[in-house]
Amino acid sequence: MRRIILITGGQRSGKSQQAEQLALSLSATPVYLATAHIWDDEFRERVRKHQERRGPQWTNIEEEKLLSQHDVTGRVVVIDCVTLWLTNFFFENNDVDQTLETVRDEFDRFTSQDATFIFVTNEIGSGGVSEHAIQRKFTDLEGWMNQYIAAAADEVILMVSGIPLKVK
Repeated sequence: MRRIILITGGQRSGKSQQAEQLALSLSATPVYLATAHIWDDEFRERVRKHQERRGPQWTNIEEEKLLSQHDVTGRVVVIDCVTLWLTNFFFENNDVDQTLETVRDEFDRFTSQDATFIFVTNEIGSGGVSEHAIQRKFTDLEGWMNQYIAAAADEVILMVSGIPLKVK
């Protein structure tokens, strides 16, 4: 039975750990679908720490864009994270409308599978308004995509200082 869960919150709020714990409570052999593009050494180290935290029971998939090309039928899959996934599309053209249409279509294709999807995302629009136009565009994109996923989700969890708050 298809199920979509969205876990959102600020940086270092405990989103990824919550998603991993939830996945392990639902499956002995979950899938971790990482959307990150490794930009620099600091980020490479973050990725390494995330991988180290997970044990051998995880199936790890690295996929920057085309989530739907992976068959996860019958599995519990953590998608970490929507923010980086959007970044991989957005920086090709910096067009919010085109990117939003593309990622919505990809999301719909991917989540049409009979699986449990746990999406991790960031609430980047909770702070002040950026003085940089490109950041404002990306914040809009992320906010609209988060709303799209939340509308489709069976459950939404907001992480605050490591504490999960059920929103939906």
